[in-house]
Amino acid sequence: MTNQTFTVIENEWISLKDGVRLAARIWLPDGSEKAPVPAVLEFHPYRKRPENLRDESSFPAFAVAGIAGLHVDIRGSGESEGAIDGEYTSLELADAAEVIAWIAAQSWCNGNVGMMGLSWSGFNTLQVAAMKPPALKAVISVASTVDRYNDDIHYKNGVHLSDQFSWAATMLSIMARAPDPSLVGDRWRAMWLERLESEPFFIRDWLSHQRRDEFWKHGSICENFAELSVPALVIAGWYDGYRNTPFKAVEGNPLKVKALVGPWVHEWPHLANPKPRADFVTEAIDWWNHWLRDEPNGASDISQVRAFILDGARPMVKFERAPGYWIAKKKWHAPEMCDLSLDASCKLAADPSQTAIGRRLLRSPLDTGTAAGHWYVTSSGLEFPGDQRIDDGGSLIFESDVLKQEMVLLGTPRLQLVLFSDSPLANIAVRLIDVYPDGTEARVSFGLLNLAHRNSDAPTLLTPGHDERVTVSLDACGYRIAPGHKVRVALSTAYWPMMLPPPYDATLSVELPSFKLSLPLLGKHERIDIPEPAPVKPAPISETIAAGESRRWMERDLDNGLTHYSKVSKGARSRSLDHKLVYGGDFEDRWTIGTSDPLSLTGECRRTSILSREGWETETNCASRLSCTKTEWIISEEIEAFHNGVRVFSRIRSERIPRDLM
Repeated sequence: MTNQTFTVIENEWISLKDGVRLAARIWLPDGSEKAPVPAVLEFHPYRKRPENLRDESSFPAFAVAGIAGLHVDIRGSGESEGAIDGEYTSLELADAAEVIAWIAAQSWCNGNVGMMGLSWSGFNTLQVAAMKPPALKAVISVASTVDRYNDDIHYKNGVHLSDQFSWAATMLSIMARAPDPSLVGDRWRAMWLERLESEPFFIRDWLSHQRRDEFWKHGSICENFAELSVPALVIAGWYDGYRNTPFKAVEGNPLKVKALVGPWVHEWPHLANPKPRADFVTEAIDWWNHWLRDEPNGASDISQVRAFILDGARPMVKFERAPGYWIAKKKWHAPEMCDLSLDASCKLAADPSQTAIGRRLLRSPLDTGTAAGHWYVTSSGLEFPGDQRIDDGGSLIFESDVLKQEMVLLGTPRLQLVLFSDSPLANIAVRLIDVYPDGTEARVSFGLLNLAHRNSDAPTLLTPGHDERVTVSLDACGYRIAPGHKVRVALSTAYWPMMLPPPYDATLSVELPSFKLSLPLLGKHERIDIPEPAPVKPAPISETIAAGESRRWMERDLDNGLTHYSKVSKGARSRSLDHKLVYGGDFEDRWTIGTSDPLSLTGECRRTSILSREGWETETNCASRLSCTKTEWIISEEIEAFHNGVRVFSRIRSERIPRDLM
């Protein structure tokens, strides 16, 4: 079924068992009432209106291919009724299962439903699949996780990520937006006020769970990969924080999962930067046609892992295209590891005849890490990691001799070592670096570990002066280190602002003979080509009113020994060409730390969101703040909401939350 025309149903109400109605936008192939079609659902809180390029780049093409598409606003977002109760909650997932059943029961649906998503909707796609709704037959998940604690925006191996606080501020702003009166009528104000009153205190809820407890195990499909019983295409990008997920998913459920990893940021493969992009829409149509209407098109025969190998990806502020090549592994197996130790001169070497002896001390300035880029990367350039020499001065460095042959990696590196701390709590960051002949340093991978989490999900304090054997797992990578380059490993006790510090400025003592770096070799593979999307310029869906600006910078206050890190995006405003909705927002994050005082840490995030139309204007202004003591996290948030310039709601919330070995 190809080249069909279709109808867009701008707003369809889906009634749930508890009486709440969710709002759906539907792309419906013409003729589907007589010849039912499969359907694909995306379910998230980021609103179906105003329309967005992501929807318009995929759902119309699905409909042309005879596949219905639905974008449904989750409870309490967009035009849907009710109020959100958290992130990936049991209620949210149950709502999704009800929506899937509703879709399958429609006269225009053949009873087979797929689910797909990016980020939030990529998460709940896998989570809902593990619930086994009868009509759900296949899924596609992009930039998601299988482990909500160790591999998401909140925490990473017990480390407190700064992006958690920034994301809480963003969610405060997103969920405070008003519904569109042109779709919900005069109820819009009552719905809006209900949202504002009921919105969760996200950062409080997340900080109340600083270890991997049942809160985080819920929705983490790694708890039982066997629950994922439908085919899943799992996609990620090397320049995004969710790069581990395809490998964990394939290893956890090799019978159901296919993996694709490109050189991308946090975006759909056909829209992402840096290029080369992938023709996701065509591949997705093949995937849906195979699993939702039994078309024998070979979609089930694609290689288990396809990945882009970065080759010569120098650190740059911005670049349009990443150098490298595509490879495929028909079946994924645990890679052969190249083990490197420290020789007598403390150089990285394979099977050295003599190993290093003694110990090295490590205590990094607390602002080490400003070349890290961001964990959650949405912008192609402004958030990329920089030249790693910037952070080497605060790090303990070991490197190899010049390579005589290439070293091509695909998989998860790890570092094992023995160390002790002079404090009961400490973090460690490990960077794997490609050193160019001219000295330029590109980060290949990195790993973070709160040493209280060195052995299990149940953290324990360190005993000062007592040696501990630890393993740091670095993020998955696909990377070629060329002949003439060197391999470098950098250890630091700080990686700010990405990794927030514990309450101690700890010194670590590293035992040199214990040092073992294991690098995953690419091994047997085939070179492949992955088609790029055709350069189609979609019809405009909005007009730019103001372009806005984005900046990221660092300041050092030499008088007071403080370092400030700021990120700002403001002024952008657009208008929908269809329904004339004006929308935009402003964003500002600022982090501060003293170079030797972990308790000097502060963070402040501000958000503004605007939705308006002639004669109707809504605006929300939010401010969130974080600081700490030795024993507590101190958090607060403020919100004000305005209708036509008149304040209709305001609230200030604050809390002091005990630190839990963090």
